[in-house]
This record gives sequence, structure tokens and C-alpha cells, in this order.
Amino acid sequence: MTESRTMVPGPGTLTPRPPLTADDEEWFPDDDPQRRLSLLRVLLALVLIAGLGYGGYVLAKARLAPPVLIRKTWFAPYVDATLPPEYQFQSTSQDPARQSVLSFVVSEPGKPCTPSWGAAYSLPRADQVLAIGSRIAQMQADGAQPIVSFGGAAHTSLDVGCQSVPSLARGYETVISRYHLTAIDLDIEGAALDNFAAEQRRTAAIADVEQAARAHHRQLAVWLTLPVEPTGLQDDAISVISSMLAHRVAIAGINVMTTDFSQPPADGTSMLGLVESALDSTHAQLAKLLPRYGVQLRSAQIWQRLGATVMIGQNNVRGESFTVDDAQGLVRFAAQNGLGRVSMWSLNRDSQCGSSFPETGLISNTCSGTAQSTLEFASIFSRLAGSASAFDLPADQALALPPKPNTNPADAPYPIWSPTEQYPANYKVVEHGEIYTAKWYNTGDDPAAVVQYPYQTPWELLGPVLPTDRAPTIPTLPAGTYPAWSLQAKYVTGQKVLFHGLPYEAKWDNQGDSPATAAGDASGSAWTPLFKIPGEPSG
Repeated sequence: MTESRTMVPGPGTLTPRPPLTADDEEWFPDDDPQRRLSLLRVLLALVLIAGLGYGGYVLAKARLAPPVLIRKTWFAPYVDATLPPEYQFQSTSQDPARQSVLSFVVSEPGKPCTPSWGAAYSLPRADQVLAIGSRIAQMQADGAQPIVSFGGAAHTSLDVGCQSVPSLARGYETVISRYHLTAIDLDIEGAALDNFAAEQRRTAAIADVEQAARAHHRQLAVWLTLPVEPTGLQDDAISVISSMLAHRVAIAGINVMTTDFSQPPADGTSMLGLVESALDSTHAQLAKLLPRYGVQLRSAQIWQRLGATVMIGQNNVRGESFTVDDAQGLVRFAAQNGLGRVSMWSLNRDSQCGSSFPETGLISNTCSGTAQSTLEFASIFSRLAGSASAFDLPADQALALPPKPNTNPADAPYPIWSPTEQYPANYKVVEHGEIYTAKWYNTGDDPAAVVQYPYQTPWELLGPVLPTDRAPTIPTLPAGTYPAWSLQAKYVTGQKVLFHGLPYEAKWDNQGDSPATAAGDASGSAWTPLFKIPGEPSG
């Protein structure tokens, strides 16, 4: 396999040697002792060898396919980045993989060409509320590779919503540039799969994005994620691949969603058998499809460009449950066939359901519905130790490097940590240019303190303050909305005041107690803030 990991061959692509004909077999006798060569044949062969010499050597090389470099299968779990509670994908204790697929980027409601996270957060808002950018930068700093997935089954995908190819390309490029991505995933299902106009726009936009990446010497691997059946890809999925190939778009690989099959496994069989059948069928389809577009690949090279995504535990189809044993079987299958990629939906679900799901087989976004230990599927698949990186980054590819932390306190997107303040669970703070979130209530515990084990600190590192971050502003209320707080005034329970333009409510009767105390002593202060500041947990 070449280092380019592209399905479009370069000049001089070699083709396999055709089968031997009857005439060829005259020159390659078998081991039958009854078969003899005449003296004339021997002399003729020697003459031909001497006469053809170097020319015969060149001809032989041209007819033989090059050796295939088999890369290790890589594991990239999907993470539902906007699903509460926030999954700490940047933490190696919560995500052991070397690369992870963060989902899903779709159209922003009312702005079809503007990318958003799950139609719930604009890109700037996701950085502010979820610290998405900082957490991605932390992954990159730790040597892991974030892969952002566009599309998915829910909401409106960019290619469906955005009617302009240049605007669609800018939408993709906005995400790629913002997070310094070297790989993206196009999850094409639902309404996007059968929308031919969206297919054409997507193809043209991705071609433009790839051309821009090459012009700026940036690496970009594009994976297509498509639904599949045990019998293989359906016509609409084949059309997506064909459109890309026809327009010479470089496809890093085809990742098939081996989930939610139309028919559950027969009695006595497992989901693993259906998954393997789907991969075998897809491999056979690609072996026929690729040559039509001039792509000549050996069987092993096709396997290297195939991926499988399983839905761990209970699938959306009743009777389909992908178990821990199935996962171990898929690891063996991947190793035997040289499968390029294995993914799973999702890290958010990689734990056993608790008492709220007493029955095995119930579907949940936050647990698997099958018997397992926490992160057991990720642990099994992490034995596939390959890397998604197609090739080493160019030395001048500065944009692909994680940004340095912004240590200017004036740009902190959350409050600067204070040793005297009280922090409930999920409160976000900044310390020395790094963003942390509280795992449980604490006060006086320095987030930057070095500990041996994660359980020894109440803080979870989210990632650095980005160069583009700026301190948020809290909207103030117009003067006169409530009376201005006064040191001499007496206040009764429930009375509202303005302090520096911000509203507060008295928790009990008081006089001379400044609302400023609410920031450092939430329980002891006589005042409750009637506003939220960035970093505070909801509720």
C-alpha cells in the first residue's frame, strides 16, 4: 500500500499479472516427474533469456503489482459531543483511543450554510459553553487525532441545507481551519443519502476543500461513512462513492455502519456474523466498482480502505445486540483481513445500564444495554493500535499544530480560579491558561496541582485557552430596573437590587452586606445573583 491512502491511482499504476495460458505453461513446467523438456526446448529457452535480458526483466516488473504495505487497523470511537452529561473525550482515562470521531456538525437552524454542533451550538457558542475548541487542542497536544464528523441521521446536514457549493465548501473549511483538522468524516444517511442534488453539491465542495488543502500543503483525509446491509451497500450508497470517484475526489476510505440491519440475526447466530458478511460484501462490491474509475487495487489494499462502525450493545432494531464477545471477534477479523478502521457508536454508551434500565436490551444514549464493564468495548478495540494518520505532517504545516495556551487573564473565557471561592460540580475555571471543570464540589483545591491519579483531584482538564478566546461580557440591566444597592439601606427577604448593573435578590433581611460577597461565599452571602456567568453549571 502506498503512503498516500488515496483511492485515486497516480501515473503508472501497475496491474496484476494475468493468469498463465497454455502457452505460458510450456515455459513453467510443473513438478510432474513424467514431464520432460527436450534438448531443443532447453536451448531455445537459454537463447531467449540471453537475448531478451534486461527487456524481459522490465516486462516482468510491469506486469506484477507492487508489494502491499499492510498498516495496522486503527480504532476511532464516535463521541456525541453535545449529549449531556459532557463526555470528557480529551481525557485519556475516558478515551483510550489514539483518534476519536466527534459528532455531529450540521447546519445551524435558520442559517443552512453555517456549521453548528448538533444544531444546538454555534461554533463560538460551543467553545464558550462546552470548551470544544480547547478540548480538541488538548487531544492534539497529547498526540491524539480528532476527527470531526459532518452529518448524521438527525438535524439538517450542511450538504442538504446549503444550496451553494462555494458556501458549502466554506462551511467545511471553517470547521477544518478552526480546529486544525487533518481528517474529517462525512456521515451520509437519512435525508442526505437519497438527495441527489445534495450529493452533487457535497462532491463539488469536498473537491474544492481538497484542492485548497493541497495548495496550502495541508494534510486532509476524507472518510465516507455509509449505511450497509449484510448483502452489501445499497444503490444510494454506491451512488455517493461513484460521484466522488467520477470527480476525482481523493477518498481515504469507506466506513460502513454495520448497525441496525433490516433483519436481526437468525436463531443461534450473532451480530458478528452479520457484520463480517457486510464487510465481505462491501469488499466485493468495491473490487468491481473501483476499476470502472481507473482505480486498480489489490484485495489487501481494498481492505485497508474499509472501515466498520458497530453500535455497541443494543441496536435500534430489536433483536440486534452487539456484545463484548462480538467485539473480540471483530478484532480478530480486522487483524486477519487487514481492515483499515474500526469505530463504535459511542463512547457515551460504553458502560452497563443501571437500575433505571432493569431489562437488558433497552436502548439508551448513555449506556449499552448489554452486560459489560465500564469502557470495556473501548478497551477491547484499543488493541487495534494503528494510527489514522496517512503520512507524516510537512515540517511547514504550522496550522496543523495545536495552538499554545493563551495565558492572558483578560482573555479567559471563564472565571480565573480563586482559592477562596466555592465551586460546585461542572463549574468551569481558568488557571495558568488552561481550562478545568469541577468533577465535584470543592474549594481551595488548585486545578493545576500535580497528582498521581485522576481521582485525587476534583478537577478535569479540558484544554488550553485558545488564541481566539476573549473574556465574555455579562449583559447589565438599565439603571432603574431595580433600586441600586446602598450600604445604608435595609433590605428584606426577596428584595431585588442592582449592583454594578447586575441584579441580585436578598436571601434574608440584611443591611450593609454587599452583593459582591456572593461571588466568594455563595452559601454565606445574603444575596443570590439573578444572572449566570460563563462557567457556571446549568441549574
